[in-house]
Amino acid sequence: PLPPLMLQPPTLTKMPESLTAFSLDDIMLLCEATGIPTPSFRWVKDGKKVNWMGHNGSGNFTAHGDKPLSDYQGHYRCYADNTLGTAMTHTVKLITESTPTLPKQKRSHKTAEEGASVVLHCNPPRSSTIPHIHWMDKKLLHIGQSERVTTGLDGNLYFANVLKNDSRDDYTCNAQYISARTILPKEPISLTVTPSNDVARGRKPQLMQPQGPHSSHLALRGHSLVLECIPKGLPTPSVLWKRMDVNLSETGAWTDNHGRWLRFDSITQKADGEYECLASNTHGSVTHSYTVTVEAEPYWVKEPPSLLYSPGETVRLDCQADGIPTPTVTWSINGEPVAEVDIDPRRRVTGGVLVLKDVVFGDTAVYQCEATNKHGNILKNTYIYVIELPAQILSSDGVVYQVTEGGVARLHCEAFGSPRPQDLQNTLLSDSRVSQLTNGTLELFNSSREDSGVYTCSITHNNTSITAHLEVLKRTVMLIGPQAVQVTRGGDSWLDYPLLHIGSVHTHASLLRPPPPYWISPYTRLSPSDPLLRHPPPYWISPYTLFLSLSEEQDHNLTLSWTPGNTHNSPTTEFVVEVKEEKHPEGKWESHRVTGDVNHLELHLLPYSTYRFRVSGVNRLGRSDPSEISEAYSTLPTVPETYPLNVRSESTEPGTLVIMWEEIDRRLYNGSGFQYKVSWRQVQEHHWSHTHVPHPPYLVNGTRAFSSYEMKVQAVNSLGEGPHPVPVIGHSGEDYPLASPSKISVSVDNSSAIVRWQPVDTHTVQGHLLGYKVREIKGGVERGMERKEERWVVEVDGNKTKEVVTGLKLYSLYELSMTTFNRKGEGPHSPTHPFRTPEGVPGPPASLDFESPSETELTLHWRPPTQPNGQLVGYVLQYQQSKSHAHKHTNKYKHTQRYNHGHTVVGERSVNLSWVPGDRYRNHSFHIKYLSKTVGGKWEESEQVNTLQAFYSLTGLQPGTQYRLLITHGNYTHWEDEIQTTGPELRGVEGDFATQGWFIGLISAVVLLLLLLLVLCFIKRSKGGKYAVKDKEESQMDSEARPIKDETFGEYSDGDEKRSVSQPSLCVESKLGSDDSLAEYGDSVDIQFNEDGSFIGQYSGRGPAPTGNESSGPASPVNLDPPPPPIGPSFAGILDRTS
Repeated sequence: PLPPLMLQPPTLTKMPESLTAFSLDDIMLLCEATGIPTPSFRWVKDGKKVNWMGHNGSGNFTAHGDKPLSDYQGHYRCYADNTLGTAMTHTVKLITESTPTLPKQKRSHKTAEEGASVVLHCNPPRSSTIPHIHWMDKKLLHIGQSERVTTGLDGNLYFANVLKNDSRDDYTCNAQYISARTILPKEPISLTVTPSNDVARGRKPQLMQPQGPHSSHLALRGHSLVLECIPKGLPTPSVLWKRMDVNLSETGAWTDNHGRWLRFDSITQKADGEYECLASNTHGSVTHSYTVTVEAEPYWVKEPPSLLYSPGETVRLDCQADGIPTPTVTWSINGEPVAEVDIDPRRRVTGGVLVLKDVVFGDTAVYQCEATNKHGNILKNTYIYVIELPAQILSSDGVVYQVTEGGVARLHCEAFGSPRPQDLQNTLLSDSRVSQLTNGTLELFNSSREDSGVYTCSITHNNTSITAHLEVLKRTVMLIGPQAVQVTRGGDSWLDYPLLHIGSVHTHASLLRPPPPYWISPYTRLSPSDPLLRHPPPYWISPYTLFLSLSEEQDHNLTLSWTPGNTHNSPTTEFVVEVKEEKHPEGKWESHRVTGDVNHLELHLLPYSTYRFRVSGVNRLGRSDPSEISEAYSTLPTVPETYPLNVRSESTEPGTLVIMWEEIDRRLYNGSGFQYKVSWRQVQEHHWSHTHVPHPPYLVNGTRAFSSYEMKVQAVNSLGEGPHPVPVIGHSGEDYPLASPSKISVSVDNSSAIVRWQPVDTHTVQGHLLGYKVREIKGGVERGMERKEERWVVEVDGNKTKEVVTGLKLYSLYELSMTTFNRKGEGPHSPTHPFRTPEGVPGPPASLDFESPSETELTLHWRPPTQPNGQLVGYVLQYQQSKSHAHKHTNKYKHTQRYNHGHTVVGERSVNLSWVPGDRYRNHSFHIKYLSKTVGGKWEESEQVNTLQAFYSLTGLQPGTQYRLLITHGNYTHWEDEIQTTGPELRGVEGDFATQGWFIGLISAVVLLLLLLLVLCFIKRSKGGKYAVKDKEESQMDSEARPIKDETFGEYSDGDEKRSVSQPSLCVESKLGSDDSLAEYGDSVDIQFNEDGSFIGQYSGRGPAPTGNESSGPASPVNLDPPPPPIGPSFAGILDRTS
């Protein structure tokens, strides 16, 4: 919306409509518009400007001057102009004609025999407006309409059959022209019905309207359409409407005029299709088919909005319309077609889209989008207003909004500006109960007391904002509601005030008694004479007292009448009439409803049935108890009025005819002794065979295989036969076909073949021809002594005479035969037709393997192809040298096939690795890396190892420790594993003991003790203490004698004997203690002493156990570890393990 004082383009508020004028006073074409400045109006008729003067700022067109009425006929369009542009209306048509009149007429007289059909013609004067026809008598009472007597769309009065009481001389047709405000009564028509003896024989139905077997109708979307079906016959035919492909209820159609009309109100595309009317009585039936085509005038799918734009913006107007046929869309600017306006490179029109780039102030105008097809046109005015205005909020500031708890609060914040303000900031948008509309309004759902407060709405990048105050009020709650009281007449009653809670205020409400509006004080006592007890209030309803009466039965129609009871001050809105049929056990109460001002109902009853009736009334407070059930009413029996439907043949065995049909509802037997009369005869025969059966099916024996028969099933009872149905065609049971296709030929093309044949004679099929079966047997190519066979079947439609068979194998021998098949099965096989497929390119070898005995040679092995497709003459061997590619391993245990059959044997301080190198990976060097998984463990690397060694012992490991092993070559890891050495696990001090006070004290005490020993040692040496050479020699002798003793006796004696020879100094004892400690952590330690008392220790990895009495050196007296275990059996997967 634009501010009230701002210039505004013209906007049409009232548009003209096409009309028919019968006088100058009828001419009124509306055209009104708003805008600033006030628009001026002009009219164009048939493309030419009309000299017309508007008045009072209105553009409405009326007749003026002394011109005759006929001069005003034509096509009109209105234009509204001001300084910002021109808006225009769509084109409307004004039709002028004189008021319809009747020519001078003579009274007509018709005579008809009883039971014959009669048509009384109306023939109203022609007009562009369709008149409403009313057939009345001289007392201006309408002629009763029913299935027998019907008014057609042409205004004529149709009698399906006439009765004696149809004779009268005042059948008057009154044509009412609403637009002309006139009613034309024609001269009365006299009808005389004479008795006839043909009434008892009846008449087969025929259609009086429409004529012929088929008719077509064109309807426009949103308009109405009426299909008509008026039959004649005796008894009166019933009419059944149906849609040929879908349910009639899905089309929106409904029956009118006693079932003679099928009416569509505001028809849609779903109604497009085929329809059928079936008129039937006891003597036969007749049908008429209708083709309904629904097209559409243009209608909008998307309309462009009128908006404000700032200079430099790009405008896109999207105008989409649809219709049947598809409409064409054209654009105009200020009422002038775009094609007639100066070309502007900034403007581009593509179908229904108009794009205008870099708009300027001069582009302000009204643009028209018009969609047109053969059924009409529609037009949309859209203005482009190029303007620069600062953003502002149009809603008032400081508004107080009140809402009740649980309600919806709407706080308005309407903004305006050019360019349009996009972002309106509200402080509660994060709440799921809050939403903001496109016009800036804030909606708060399910409001609570905590939502009360001040809300702010502001425009982004602008200081403009407003505030709104929200007050959430407590809901009014009835704490003590009025209680229903039932009082015996003459007793006392106490009525209390209802107690209400409004906000925080407690109050009492007064009880108003209608009518009159008495005020009752609290605890008012009502006496028996109080009007409130004498006149029951309207919110109490008593059971209706009804008096039923039945009229004389005519054509199984019965009129039920009743006398309403007391309404108890609440008018009756409707009556519910309930009918129950009691002769058949499935009978239930069926309801019929009529308005409260009607006290009778015409019911259609079934013959040979017993009925009971009851009626109840309904007012605004509920439904009364039903009246007493009426006495039983029995209708007279008659012959059946219908015949079984869906008569068909369900024959499956040859030589039999099984006739099946849908059984008739027991309520439609219409009498006792009900049976079905089944009739049949072979097609082209004259004599009918028939029998009577109580129920379906019926089996006819001795028929020929698949012979055509006419069948019909008729309903009969003790009073006679029902209507004769139309015969249907069925067939006896099928038998196997007698012949196969002949003149079979085969044309081979590589792996496909075209099979042609001559179809069989239809008489030999003995059933419905379902098709042919092409059977193929593949003999194949001889392989050794065996001959492989393949069989398959191709089913072909019975209408074909050739088929392309694909998927054949080349260089193969085939045999082909054909059979005919129906629902029973296949017939005999045709003679076989052998054919051979040609040679073709062979398939690839079945397999290709190789082995590499050395690094410079390969041995290839392959198997012949599974599809040689001919005689093999040789093989082509191709090879090329490719660059090697390094493999990057991401899986922990994935590796190349460089080492096969790896084994590991784990000891306490070593692990033995063995492997067999791959054929193509001989003489390669690598390293074994290992990492101790203890605190502070670091990667260590073995010496270089060659694959030809096939064995390596990794030593220097700690017992009871987990290690991670890697085999590397270059920069890539080829194998990885984790092991754990045997023996007790070395356990350190748990926790960070280095920072414990007791540990620091212990270390300090040990250091002081060592210092004290060193001091004593130096003091002893400085005093010239004993250092005998003999001690040294004895010590050396002991070292030399120790291994001999070990070898001889297999064990080491206690060292006390040696110390008894010579007592070494404290320094020597300390040194020996150090030796012992080192020996404990080695696998095997060889110790040699030099002359100065120092020692040489060699750590060696655990290898094979020494043989005999050989020794690499003096053994440590504390190294009591057993020799390492031998290399164990093969342990696959160490150097070639898959993940």
